Amino acid sequence: MKIEIWSDVMCPFCYIGKRHLEAALMELPFQKDIEIDWKSYQLNPEYRNTEGENLYDYLSKNKGLSLAQAKQMTAQVSEMANNVGLNLDFERSIPANSFNAHRLIHFAASKGKQDLAEELLFKAHFEEAKYIDDINALLEVAALLELDVEETKAVLESNAFEEEVRFDIYESQQLGVRGVPFFVMDRKYALSGAQPVEAFKQAITQGYNEWKVAQDNSSLKNLNTNSDNTCDENGCEV
Repeated sequence: MKIEIWSDVMCPFCYIGKRHLEAALMELPFQKDIEIDWKSYQLNPEYRNTEGENLYDYLSKNKGLSLAQAKQMTAQVSEMANNVGLNLDFERSIPANSFNAHRLIHFAASKGKQDLAEELLFKAHFEEAKYIDDINALLEVAALLELDVEETKAVLESNAFEEEVRFDIYESQQLGVRGVPFFVMDRKYALSGAQPVEAFKQAITQGYNEWKVAQDNSSLKNLNTNSDNTCDENGCEV
């Protein structure tokens, strides 16, 4: 069964939600039957950090918060993150437009390294204070992914994977996604936000059980549609 995840690497709840999802899957006996597909989403597609803003300035300007309120909000998120083993460095975190980071994720997906790319970009942004709209920072991630750095550089300097990112965002609009993380199980069930692990287990299990029944029924139908090369009580048919 496929789980599609609309996410932005600028979103701390997406990082936390990833950990909750992983913890849930570890407790489910059918983990090997689950396919994860990360989808691009941009919380602030028009943003460009041209003035060297820090996170608190960004939140103050874009969310209408005071600096004190911004720090209080991030402190609460940090506590949530600590509970799943993440150490988010909001003091040094650099706000960035994530479009090129999403292009890198799509490129990594073409090499079978999508999930690791998502993980490393979260870490670069939230824990290592990398400016993920900078090509050199993205090339550092590419090197950690063991992607060819020159090929990655050529991709990032072109318009490669732009349409893939835009299509993901278009799909999110069609599905009515209003915030991330947004998890979709087999295009039937959705879970929004960094829900508790138990909520993930319940939603995934419900989606999986229905998917498994559909798969089994589909197999039976396929087996019954072809009557060639069979034998029954009336003889054999070729």
